[in-house]
Amino acid sequence: MEEGRLSRGQMTAVVVMRVLVGWHFLYEGLTKLTSEGWSAAGYLRQARGPLAGLFEWMAADAALLERVDLLNMWGLTAIGLGLILGCFTRAASAAGILAILLFYFCNPPFVGYFYSIPTEGSYLVVNKNLVEAAALAVIFVTGSGRVAGLDRILHGLFRGRARLAEA
Repeated sequence: MEEGRLSRGQMTAVVVMRVLVGWHFLYEGLTKLTSEGWSAAGYLRQARGPLAGLFEWMAADAALLERVDLLNMWGLTAIGLGLILGCFTRAASAAGILAILLFYFCNPPFVGYFYSIPTEGSYLVVNKNLVEAAALAVIFVTGSGRVAGLDRILHGLFRGRARLAEA
């Protein structure tokens, strides 16, 4: 194995993780798209923590809330498809990190700050959202879409065009 390169087994594990995280995003997006009347309003209104005012403002403005809902539904779906297919994997993982961190800061798991005991999946400052953001960071830095995904094809096409332009 070359220095600084992942082994086949390591990259396989990253690809499996990418597909599983992608499935989570896709499922959440499709569930919201197919649920009549779904809105992020309730989640945003219960916001706590340092950015609560921002999230409450989003929920209070009907036009803005409609945009937030659409962005949430379609964004989660697109991120999920990108990760599962390995297509624009770095962009999908970066967008996923942004979305997950927004969810994290909407309702952070800061024990003692809001409540005295942790809830399931929230352990002091770490919760499921933070773990998934870390997984997305690994996916972002490994370029797993070029190993198993449509990014391999796209990278080959763009690399071929660059060579033609140089000639």
